[in-house]
Amino acid sequence: MATVLVCDDSPLAREALRRAVAAVPGVERVLVAGSGEECLARYGSERPDLVMIDVRMPGVGGVEAARRILSAVPQAAVIMMTMSEDVDGVARAVNAGARGYLVKDASREELVAMVTQALHDSSARRVPRAGHYSDAALPPLTERELQVLRGMGRGRSNSEIGKELYLSEDTVKTHARRLFRKLGAADRAQAVAMGFRWGLVR
Repeated sequence: MATVLVCDDSPLAREALRRAVAAVPGVERVLVAGSGEECLARYGSERPDLVMIDVRMPGVGGVEAARRILSAVPQAAVIMMTMSEDVDGVARAVNAGARGYLVKDASREELVAMVTQALHDSSARRVPRAGHYSDAALPPLTERELQVLRGMGRGRSNSEIGKELYLSEDTVKTHARRLFRKLGAADRAQAVAMGFRWGLVR
């Protein structure tokens, strides 16, 4: 049976997530922390099997807390929690070794699947992350695909990217789909994380 540490600076969000995670099969205990500092302290004393950290918090933010945990314990299981538009924070955390991320309005089924996968996947079957790919695996991207990727890296929406490139939103979506397919990325955050890894996004 697993122990999960949930870290979010919002008491309401923290309690809602604590209840949701407690209902996941295989989870025995759910610990909570209200800041990055408290998260680091509780991780050091409790060594939970999984840590779920909000990306943006005052003080030691979620990305920095995740980086410190993973620097000390590279095999630690960390999932980032984020609002859907926070691509940059997610990408940096995934690049540092987080096993994945969960959007805060995710369904219960998505939460159960992510927590279960993070707890039970072997290291060979971890949630894809930037460091999982070698430099030699960089696929050939068109100039448009690179421009779309860089726009995503700046947190731009498809509509905003389209305006910058004088393209329709549907055309941007088409380039994005091709980009994801070439990279083997499931979504924006994973694509941007790979972009950081390869130096395509800065």
